[in-house]
Amino acid sequence: MNKLDQQYINLLKDILENGVEKTDRTGTGTISVFGRQFRHDMSEGFPLLTTKKMAVKSMMTELKWFLKGDTNIKYLVDNGCSIWNGDAFKNYISKTNEYKGDWPDTMEEFIERIKTDDEFAEKWGDLGPIYGKQWRSWQDGDKLYIDQIKNLINDIKTNPDSRRLMVNAWNVGELRNMVLPPCHYGFQCYVSDGKLSLMWNQRSVDTFLGLPFNIASYGTLLLLLCVKTGLRPGELIGNLGDVHLYSNHIEQAKEQISREGAESLPELVLNNVDILNGEFDYMVMGYESHPPIFAPLSN
Repeated sequence: MNKLDQQYINLLKDILENGVEKTDRTGTGTISVFGRQFRHDMSEGFPLLTTKKMAVKSMMTELKWFLKGDTNIKYLVDNGCSIWNGDAFKNYISKTNEYKGDWPDTMEEFIERIKTDDEFAEKWGDLGPIYGKQWRSWQDGDKLYIDQIKNLINDIKTNPDSRRLMVNAWNVGELRNMVLPPCHYGFQCYVSDGKLSLMWNQRSVDTFLGLPFNIASYGTLLLLLCVKTGLRPGELIGNLGDVHLYSNHIEQAKEQISREGAESLPELVLNNVDILNGEFDYMVMGYESHPPIFAPLSN
């Protein structure tokens, strides 16, 4: 089995064996450990788990959304990505205690309205100043907006030894306006021997559903940055805070642990990369995996 899947399965086992029961904002309940680290040498392949089939298109669509600086689920919905639907619907319900006229009152009706009613989508599809806003237009004072991604690319090219090659999504002054404060709240880049490495920090880790996406997403981001800077990919590192399994993911985690991953990882081929406009073409080559394992998303 490849090292990536083995590392991930070891983390699942760690949580099952050492996790403590904790309550959470969703009311689902978790078992949790604290302070773990994930490391992957990008020369060993694109970090996409093979012990279950991953929804690559959804992951790529979300990353493009971040890079565009978008915070409205309209783009995601129009491109078949449902990751943030529950958070948007929960926010909508919390602010519309009394329904009037033909306002939707189910998730399905809500998403259909997002698709078909631009005015409704503009108001109720927006999630506040989350990842995309902070990455691309961090507000400093009343008028100055900082494009952290643009600055990062420039700094990697002009000052590769800098210890300030960082992007931060944890904007304390805007947390109260976010539907959900960022889980993966920042990342740092490092250049050595012509290679670019990336380390992200994550306060809250939905290990079964979220973490595999986070790993592949930041792996993609690292490769995109390599395209724009001319560097080779180095190491991908994740610093993980509250690492948990939701109580309704336990059996699914055990199923994944029982599987043997592929010997080798796939390759990600990128073309037409326009990172500052959140556009790129991709192809995953040589991806062999077990079938998907479905689990409910807690919002």
